[in-house]
Amino acid sequence: MRMTMTHEEVMAELMQDPEFRAAYEAYDPEIAMLDARLAAREARSQAKLTQAEVAKRMGTKREAIARFESRSAGRSSTLGTLCRYAAAVNCRLKISFEPVEPRR
Repeated sequence: MRMTMTHEEVMAELMQDPEFRAAYEAYDPEIAMLDARLAAREARSQAKLTQAEVAKRMGTKREAIARFESRSAGRSSTLGTLCRYAAAVNCRLKISFEPVEPRR
């Protein structure tokens, strides 16, 4: 008996659920990334750290932190970067799946 499924198999199964399909089709990754960037800036502010201090803790340059926190940053960050940023600002990274109300 096979215990694992491919990504395609999981998605095919999930897409059979009308609520999941509606939420998946309504998902906007740009908005989600904007929320993450805003949360990151808030976490840094709460930790009373400058971008330069976060960069030093992460072993990168302040400019990289500025790009990460910028609304205009055009690319997604890796999970590793998010984890390192969270650790640098003394936070725990939490990723969740929350239900989205279907569009009417």
